[in-house]
Amino acid sequence: MRSTIHLHNTLTRQKEALRTETADRVTLYVCGPTVYNYAHIGNARPAVVFDILARLLRHEYREVLYARNFTDVDDKINAAALAAGAPIANITDRFIDAYHQDMTALGVASPDLEPRVTDHIPDIIALIQKLVDRGHAYVEQGHVLFHVPSYPAYGQLSGRLPKDMLAGARVEVAPYKHNALDFVLWKPSTPELPGWHSPWGRGRPGWHVECSAMIGRHLGHTIDIHGGGQDLIFPHHENEIAQGTCAHGTLYCRTWVHNSFITVDGQKMSKSLGNVLLVRDLLAQAPGEAIRLALLSTHYRRPMDWNIQRLQAAVQTLTRFYTSLAKVCLVPLVADVAPDPQVLEALKNDLGVTEAIARLHVLRSQLDSARSDEMQALGKSVLISSARLLGLLQQEPLDALAALAPLDQARQPSARREHLQALLTARDKARAERDFASADALRDELLAAGFSIEDTPHGSRLIPSARSLT
Repeated sequence: MRSTIHLHNTLTRQKEALRTETADRVTLYVCGPTVYNYAHIGNARPAVVFDILARLLRHEYREVLYARNFTDVDDKINAAALAAGAPIANITDRFIDAYHQDMTALGVASPDLEPRVTDHIPDIIALIQKLVDRGHAYVEQGHVLFHVPSYPAYGQLSGRLPKDMLAGARVEVAPYKHNALDFVLWKPSTPELPGWHSPWGRGRPGWHVECSAMIGRHLGHTIDIHGGGQDLIFPHHENEIAQGTCAHGTLYCRTWVHNSFITVDGQKMSKSLGNVLLVRDLLAQAPGEAIRLALLSTHYRRPMDWNIQRLQAAVQTLTRFYTSLAKVCLVPLVADVAPDPQVLEALKNDLGVTEAIARLHVLRSQLDSARSDEMQALGKSVLISSARLLGLLQQEPLDALAALAPLDQARQPSARREHLQALLTARDKARAERDFASADALRDELLAAGFSIEDTPHGSRLIPSARSLT
């Protein structure tokens, strides 16, 4: 009998056994990006964290339905489209493609569903109409607003009491609001802005109602797990609960999971500080797998400070793992080997990734000490199967080491690096002069030092060879 997955539930503020409506099926919804720019490292953290959760769920459940949305209508998107003189789809399609490229580079598997807001306008209108009919929303000056006092449980997720929020409010209340906490479900659009026809006039949806409508369409009125960044707890997820509960009279979500923030060199990311780190810029510095491992080096509920040392440590860690795997690259895998039980139990304990990675190091050491072909095959298979749950160590070892080498070479003494580069330059010069005997001799010297050579249209480069890994 399998053990139970335990997750920290933001709603109850404690770690709980995962409860699902049916024993072999689980539904998971994660708030995805608003697509008006490239993904930054803060966008990448939830994508990686919930990719780990989805992998774990797929290992444990017969059926997993995982949805992660794209918000493709928003005031920032509208502004970008107006500035470009183009439809919003020109902006959103471009950045959705870029997001897919970046997340694929980080080893993030595609969810089962990626709903877009603009494909769900009828669902959004129907949900808003239901809230109006039930007395939880009202129409005022072309806007439709959710009336927060109509839902007495408002504030449970964030732990904020409405009376305290009202007392601390310092912003001017819009004249169309009946209560300062009421939030917009539908708002009018001027002719230059995107809009859709509705019972309340041409307009567009408010932010919070979008996710509730997409969840209802694809996952049902009650879902098992809802995830996202900590910054979404209030007001976004708080408002989702109010809408979903009041529209259908059912529990909205059983378990809420939130990842914590990322800072950069001890400072909050912001455009004013110029420290917003785009994933694609980081991919120019290191392979995606190293960025992924760096993102997993701190538990998901703890704040993470991103810095170059964290990335370098991930590169060095992956180099050690792939070095061990390269030594047994000719050893065949054993079919259908299950993940190591300790790795699995660590992940079942509120995604204990750091403990799981520590166990992977033990498995690597066991592989290094294996002497028989049978023990090497089993050790290699268990290591790779276990690491698959974390989206790690799935590449061909020599290919991975070649990608990691430019960063990992920083650990080599500079004199040795200069010597190796001098040998490579001399070999290239000999080839250009058709002095193949000298070129072959220099190639052999580099092979003896543990490096093979890859000749590309852009020049030659050194690659750690299997011989250097023994």
